[in-house]
Amino acid sequence: MNIIEALKTKLDAAQVWQKEICLARNQFLKVKGSIDTNLYFIRSGSVRIFFEDEYEDQTLRLGYTHNFIAALDSFISEQASELYIQVLKKCTLQVVTKAGFMDFLAQDPSHLVLWQKIMEQLIYQQIEREKDLLTSSPATRYRRVLQRSPQLFQEVPNKYIASYLRMTPETLSRLKKS
Repeated sequence: MNIIEALKTKLDAAQVWQKEICLARNQFLKVKGSIDTNLYFIRSGSVRIFFEDEYEDQTLRLGYTHNFIAALDSFISEQASELYIQVLKKCTLQVVTKAGFMDFLAQDPSHLVLWQKIMEQLIYQQIEREKDLLTSSPATRYRRVLQRSPQLFQEVPNKYIASYLRMTPETLSRLKKS
């Protein structure tokens, strides 16, 4: 059992989920300027977390079935953020508020250890992604994400994967063919 499955199992056993929501393709879970301190578990579907710059959308993260997601900046700071969370493929999400989640973490030291491991993994992934974006060719970035997250290519449309990898959809298409 991986750490995400382990945390999900403990959350289920503790019955912390406040609700379950279903969102259609292209709906927004969070929009720019809003505060969202919820933690979500994607039971099915996929989402992208992005922000807008003056030229285009910049995809920061992609989430799909059996992933936890959050607008992490808003979750941590409890402030409004510039992030959007948009549904790419019809989603069913389980929801726990930050307060409910923090109560869960305080119940048992093993809960906090799992959460810390997940956060460490997230930080490591972000560092690896930043290194890739700064130093690697598009082909290398593609191969690395394919190796790390092969399920991504079944769950998320290519144009969003291309945005995440900082390349054009045409470049991604060429790389997939070669």
